[in-house]
Amino acid sequence: MLEFEEYKVKLNNAKPVLEVLGGALKLEPARKEIEELEAASEREGFWNDVEKSKKVQKRLKQLKSKVENYERLCASWDDMFTMCEMAIEENDDSMLPELQSEFEAFSQNAEATRLSTLLTGEYDANNAILTFHAGAGGTEAQDWASMLYRMYNMWADRHGYNVKVMDYLDGDEAGLKSATIMIEGENAYGFLKSEHGIHRLVRVSPFDAAGRRHTSFAAVEVMPEISDDSEIELRDEDIKMDVYRSSGAGGQKVNKTSSAVRLTHIPTGIVVSSQVERSHFQNLENCRNMLRARLAEIKEREHLEKISDIKGVQMKIEWGSQIRSYVFMPYQLVKDHRTEFENGNIANVMNGDLDGFINAFLSMRADS
Repeated sequence: MLEFEEYKVKLNNAKPVLEVLGGALKLEPARKEIEELEAASEREGFWNDVEKSKKVQKRLKQLKSKVENYERLCASWDDMFTMCEMAIEENDDSMLPELQSEFEAFSQNAEATRLSTLLTGEYDANNAILTFHAGAGGTEAQDWASMLYRMYNMWADRHGYNVKVMDYLDGDEAGLKSATIMIEGENAYGFLKSEHGIHRLVRVSPFDAAGRRHTSFAAVEVMPEISDDSEIELRDEDIKMDVYRSSGAGGQKVNKTSSAVRLTHIPTGIVVSSQVERSHFQNLENCRNMLRARLAEIKEREHLEKISDIKGVQMKIEWGSQIRSYVFMPYQLVKDHRTEFENGNIANVMNGDLDGFINAFLSMRADS
């Protein structure tokens, strides 16, 4: 029964932490706002203004999710404490595996909830659009870009987020030249904005017959999805559209019809493309979403007080300004150069274990 006594101590230590977390989440104001928004949504004519009603519903969903998640944490704490007392009273250790599993899940959820309190940026709750670009170096760099692409897909899967491929251009021999995905889920941008920048790889290249060590770079650009922002106006006269046949090695990621779309925003020179959907109209919608996100970034850059909300850390996308290094040889280590956070289990990192890096970045920003 000693194990159950130890868990009772752990739970008693977690109780004040849970209470502090409840205060940080500002639950009472959230509950009050939920009541106000629900009342507003029931008024006659609410759906007449579609844009406004969508924003109200989105805000309502976010607030309810926050409150319900905290209530689940509290209920889990109560269940585990009751389990401990019952096991001790009945001298029954059969519940220990369940308690261990419950406590691990509780701890992870509590930490994720704590981190969510650090997401205060205007767009932090939004979906995230990630664009990958292979650096100089041909096949080796293109393979590295595809490894990062897989890594963020794995991270999204770990967190129950949905991933939508918006564009994908195969590499010449392996990997990819460029790709864009949208990671859909609450706070996706808030968590992933730390990943914006240059990622550096050091390894013995599988494409080098001599077995020499290579250094490769790839850029990851992270932007919030702002598909319903009425301030981001896309005027037809400012956009040049080209329709073309999908390129690349093929496979499931691209189609073979002339439905790929490239949009050029004439005033800024921004170019976006999408070729993964079978429909010309779907590819066009992907492009418009990507263009809107990039224009939002420019709009915010002109108002310098909000620039950090849009793209996290602002730095030039150029080789040598890497935010993180992934070293496979002569030792194994992933190190973030902004926070100094390190992880020696490089296989886990490449399989989407990025939370330590994201947590360190958010904590650093909160303390600064």
